[in-house]
Amino acid sequence: MCGIVGYVGSQSALDVVMAGLKRLEYRGYDSAGVAVLADGGLAAAKKAGKLVNLEKELVDRPLPTGLTGIGHTRWATHGGPTDANAHPHLDNAGRVAVVHNGIIENFAALRSELEERGHELASETDTEVVAHLLTEEFSATADLAEAMRLVCRRLEGAFTLVAVHADEPDVVVGARRNSPLVVGVGEGEAFLASDVAAFIAHTRSAIELGQDQVVEVRRDGVTVTGFDGRPADVRSFRIDWDASAAEKGGYDYFMLKEIAEQPKAVADTLLGRIDAAGSLTLDEVRISDAELREVDKVVIVACGTAFHAGMIAKYAIEHWTRIPCEVELASEFRYRDPILGPRSLVIAISQSGETMDTLMALRHAREQGSKVLAICNTNGSTIPRESDAVLYTHAGPEVAVASTKAFLTQLVACYLVALYLGQVRGTKWGDEITAVIRDLSHISGEVERVLETMEPVRALARSLAGKDTVLFLGRHVGYPVALEGALKLKELAYMHAEGFAAGELKHGPIALIEEDLPVVVVVPSPRGRSVIHDKIVSNIQEIRARGARTIVIAEEGDETVVPYADHLIRIPATPTLLQPLVATVPLQVFACELATARGNEVDQPRNLAKSVTVE
Repeated sequence: MCGIVGYVGSQSALDVVMAGLKRLEYRGYDSAGVAVLADGGLAAAKKAGKLVNLEKELVDRPLPTGLTGIGHTRWATHGGPTDANAHPHLDNAGRVAVVHNGIIENFAALRSELEERGHELASETDTEVVAHLLTEEFSATADLAEAMRLVCRRLEGAFTLVAVHADEPDVVVGARRNSPLVVGVGEGEAFLASDVAAFIAHTRSAIELGQDQVVEVRRDGVTVTGFDGRPADVRSFRIDWDASAAEKGGYDYFMLKEIAEQPKAVADTLLGRIDAAGSLTLDEVRISDAELREVDKVVIVACGTAFHAGMIAKYAIEHWTRIPCEVELASEFRYRDPILGPRSLVIAISQSGETMDTLMALRHAREQGSKVLAICNTNGSTIPRESDAVLYTHAGPEVAVASTKAFLTQLVACYLVALYLGQVRGTKWGDEITAVIRDLSHISGEVERVLETMEPVRALARSLAGKDTVLFLGRHVGYPVALEGALKLKELAYMHAEGFAAGELKHGPIALIEEDLPVVVVVPSPRGRSVIHDKIVSNIQEIRARGARTIVIAEEGDETVVPYADHLIRIPATPTLLQPLVATVPLQVFACELATARGNEVDQPRNLAKSVTVE
């Protein structure tokens, strides 16, 4: 995934674009670049590495002031992170500049054609071919938007493209296929960006673009067509958060801020879910109750942290609705020929709404006649737009690459979907649903309480900074929590970390236990499911007897774990299915602090970007 910004208006384009890139650097930080139209020409600058390198370059070699410009932060796919491979890419005459997110699958053939016609390409990227193709088409049409449409019809793959031409200094043209691009509309100015965070300081009015569309933005208006040139219908929306929500707010890292915002995010995701009649409602549902009553299987597709949320959702869905539920890695889903049909409900979970693997899984499901319900944090993104129903989480912007508040709000959303299915199918009475909603409404305060007691967790993390491995164990809904805890350490601390179902310990993983090895154990409540609780206490005894350093997460009042815990982390007592909402928080803090102690970049871990918009 990459960050893209385009601007046309009355302000300094370079200032607007650079500020936008700073907000989007979480989308890619292998290199950055800008291009500005000024004085009848085009000027560009680009540097490998983080945005600060480009900022230094612009101090040493400033660009002229112009009112139209584009910019890019890159997450490398074709070609390494070098100055030459950084965007924007220009044609040989230096009249066209292009930035790109995605992969152009047929670029090698297009490059060969261009070279045969005398074009000289200077980079290893797939993007550069577009600049040269646009030059050829523009020489025939003298219309950048038409040139873009003609070029896009030749491209294969997933892409967002944004381009400017020195001969059309008052327009920025964009195109999208299977990759995010949104329009911002201000007073006498307009914006293109891969995320609304890029222009939220200037306007909260936005337009979502559909599949295979080309957009022209000018200071006095926006024109959208399909790749075929026909006018396209678009939907306007208003962004419901402001610029301050995307700032650090005094925290050292966005991740710390986002961890602290979780109580509010959880509460916001629950707001307005009960209508005047006392029934649970989702945001947009284009699936009838009759169709939902016919569902005989639920399949959840997701990646990474969202996949772990889906694993927890499986417990709630099957318990509250008695519908069989499968959880699939979206990247594997369509390649194994899954059994789907009109009575299957597919739930797609994605923070950005643009995760390519999940989008492709969604499309495969719809091709099989299944209905799709999306859980998403980003209004106007592709996945909810292509789904039959949507439940938006209200986490606000999440900038840190490692997901925190998105995970908790996805869990809340999954619980709401499970209850909604139970309501429609009659497997949960109204008073039962109300009771669960009441428990969920209390969780926000419980998360706040957990956050207030995290200093010992931070101290523990600092003491383990020299370790090479941490293992995580859990049972029932604690197992996905263990997986999420391990993922956070991999992402941030660059440590070997693994999560296991505790019952599998004796089937192999116990061989990993050695003297002083840190093992985090997520203990279920002793109330209600005491058999599971007793079994995991036995697991703790087994690993401690073999020298492990036990770090135990257990609810308040659970005294049975005390003799076997080298480090005890208390969490509030909650209903079993909801425990992940509080049990995950210490693991987030633990990973963040351990990464900091190891000197790692918390918000921008190596080799990662916020969402994966290519397969």
